[in-house]
Amino acid sequence: MRHINGLFAVTVLVPTILAVLYFGFIVSDVYISEARFVIRSPQRSAPTGLGALLQGTGLARAQDDTYSVHDYVLSRDALRELDDKLNLRAAYSDPSVDFVNRFPGVQGDESFEALHRYYLKHVAIDYDTTSSISVLRTRAYTAQHAKDINELLLQMGERLVNSLNTRSRQDLVDVAQKEVRLAEERTRAAAVSLSSFRADRGVFDPDRQSALQLQGVAKLQEELFAAETQLAQLRQVSPNNPQVAGLASRVEALRRQVAAETGKVTGRGSSLTAKSPDFDRLALEKGFADRQLATALVSLESARSEAARKQLYLERLVQPNLPDKAMEPRRLRSMAMVLLLGLVCWGVLSLVVASVREHTD
Repeated sequence: MRHINGLFAVTVLVPTILAVLYFGFIVSDVYISEARFVIRSPQRSAPTGLGALLQGTGLARAQDDTYSVHDYVLSRDALRELDDKLNLRAAYSDPSVDFVNRFPGVQGDESFEALHRYYLKHVAIDYDTTSSISVLRTRAYTAQHAKDINELLLQMGERLVNSLNTRSRQDLVDVAQKEVRLAEERTRAAAVSLSSFRADRGVFDPDRQSALQLQGVAKLQEELFAAETQLAQLRQVSPNNPQVAGLASRVEALRRQVAAETGKVTGRGSSLTAKSPDFDRLALEKGFADRQLATALVSLESARSEAARKQLYLERLVQPNLPDKAMEPRRLRSMAMVLLLGLVCWGVLSLVVASVREHTD
């Protein structure tokens, strides 16, 4: 029986007395400030195709942006800024905080990593995937400090969202402007190449020039046909006529002229036909470069319009509150839990002791 009483004292009485002393007289009050916010883009276009499928599976971009804010709020960078502006380390190390909850606590580790672990126990974010509402809770040992932490974290989240907006818009427009610059350079190079070809080869447009040249050849051929007809008739009627020699010379001259003009179009070397492939290639490159430049300019305008619409907002639904009552610790419940656990341990150990003694006897 003495063993049972001693066991009862160790497992129930002593822990319960310590719990009553700690939770009743020592533990510090904890104030909790709560805020609710949502990350949204009111002008976001409705998703289609794969975007709609991803949104249906919970992978929509709005959630990605929300998780980015969550990660930043819980990051070491956020803690560092909080410590710089609110002197977080000193507030959590204040002697008025009980020795168990005070930083650095019983371990005595004052490193930044230890402070970050401590910080994660006092700042929490809950996210409702159905409503996309985030709930930010901050725990501190004064009501004003809890509200100040919550308010500053929301301001930092808003700044991050603004930074994401600026970066997204800038990247979108920069890519489009880069494409425009490349298209302009290509168009300029194609125009210079075509102008140089025209200057060096003495040709403006082989197809048009060939058409004009062939029109002249057709007229010469008509004159040649008429002269040949006249010459044949004159020889038949009056072979010894003095005009035969002159007319024959004119026919020969027209034949040479037709051959020369035809050679300018279809001959080898410097003819228009020989120059046409190089000209067509340069003209095709210039036309393609012009179309590419036009497409790039349209894309740039579209990018600017999209950048203007591509806005994210951190909208506060509930402002950080100034708690007028400490929500933690729940003293009576904590004492009752210690008593209940002590009784359970006492019951289990009593059965073990009784079993051991029975086997010994």
